[in-house]
Amino acid sequence: MKNEINANMFAFSLTSPAEVIRGLSERMKRRRIDGGLTQRDLAARAGVSYGSLRLFEETGKISLEALVRVAFALEGEAEFEHLFPPRPPKTIDDVVDRPVRQRVRRK
Repeated sequence: MKNEINANMFAFSLTSPAEVIRGLSERMKRRRIDGGLTQRDLAARAGVSYGSLRLFEETGKISLEALVRVAFALEGEAEFEHLFPPRPPKTIDDVVDRPVRQRVRRK
């Protein structure tokens, strides 16, 4: 039943950047605690400062590099593969062989 409650805790829709950040820091903290790690333990394992880790848990503020290091330390790096996936094609023209755009020109 405990796992069912934990699964449902994060089943809500995240609708703002602040909510996404809050949810991310809460999930990281939960994974740290479930792994039996203190903040200092995780900071040392991830190669980030204790202050950075503490600030992330309290406010959600952390550099991208530090976040990725923490994810690796908690064996959650594969989750980054789900960020910014390619969008599915909308039309048949999107499926036909076209050169992949490397950048967008300013108008």
